[in-house]
Amino acid sequence: MNTIDSIINAVYNNKRLEPHEAVLLFQCDVATLGVIANYCREQIVPGNEVGFVIDRIINYSNRCQAMCKFCAFHAQAGKVQPYDLTVDDILQKIDELVHIGGTQVMLQGGLHPDYTLHDYVAMIKTIKQHYPDIYLHSFSPSEIVHITKRSGSTIDAIIDTLQQAGLDSIPGASDLLVDDIRKKVSPRKATVAQWCEVVRSIKKHGMHTTATMTYGMGETKLQRIEHLYIIRKMQDETGCIMAFIPWSFAPKGTNMDTIIPATGIDYLKTVAISRIFLDNVPYLHAGWLTEGLALAQIALAMGANDMGGILMEEKVVKATGITTTTNIPQLCDIIINAGKIPVHRDSMYTVLRRMV
Repeated sequence: MNTIDSIINAVYNNKRLEPHEAVLLFQCDVATLGVIANYCREQIVPGNEVGFVIDRIINYSNRCQAMCKFCAFHAQAGKVQPYDLTVDDILQKIDELVHIGGTQVMLQGGLHPDYTLHDYVAMIKTIKQHYPDIYLHSFSPSEIVHITKRSGSTIDAIIDTLQQAGLDSIPGASDLLVDDIRKKVSPRKATVAQWCEVVRSIKKHGMHTTATMTYGMGETKLQRIEHLYIIRKMQDETGCIMAFIPWSFAPKGTNMDTIIPATGIDYLKTVAISRIFLDNVPYLHAGWLTEGLALAQIALAMGANDMGGILMEEKVVKATGITTTTNIPQLCDIIINAGKIPVHRDSMYTVLRRMV
């Protein structure tokens, strides 16, 4: 029978934890988990550098057929009027990003009821024609599966076509990789198996991805670890998952608004246990957008080693009432006051400049 002490000793002996062992770590206090997680982070990415990218999320539409219960942004939620951005709208937003030294754009639009593969290809090509140096880290596995179904093609063929048009990488938006939960909160989106198939195809095409986790949607602690286990297995198989980004579900304005939001302590424990369990994913983002800047700063002592991006114009989370924003000087101050070294990085996590 495993004890907390035996599990902690196993971690310090660089032994990989099993899911049932990782669940027990939720019984530890936050301070203990932080020490262990920071040890694990040091084994993967040594040093005190914490990176960020200057980026912008462009939600090109909110007309989405997924209609997830946890989303307050899609048009059917009744909170935001339906819209589709024009190409000129998108180019103007990218111009504003370039003006402040930005390098990465995340195009996100959900499962659009009308767009075809042609629309996505045209969007990418137009952007690259005007801004060839902008890095397009865009769409999601569920969007890829949706485009595949609408076109009657294959995931490999769709990713190949988008890559040839100029797509650089695909963020691995994961929600919660537990089919029982997905059937309840997002039954129209990609299944766990389809998410894995997209990641395999991303690897096949020489691209990279990330993985996220939205927790606090009624799942058990074991189901959270099951999610991490899928990510760890896929990283073992592909090696193309650059970063992991956990965040707590914000129920306000959604069809799940009776759920009590997760606590800050729960977030910090989840960050630390994710770092301990995901022994093969180099970067773990502190979730300043969803958790707030103060809690994100503490997460840098819990195994997180990246602040993600400045996220100009993020709309999906803001639809739930969360209005946290940041900028380059503020992120640098937060990182420095956490005893870390802020670095401006690119989309491949290569340091462009140290900010001290």
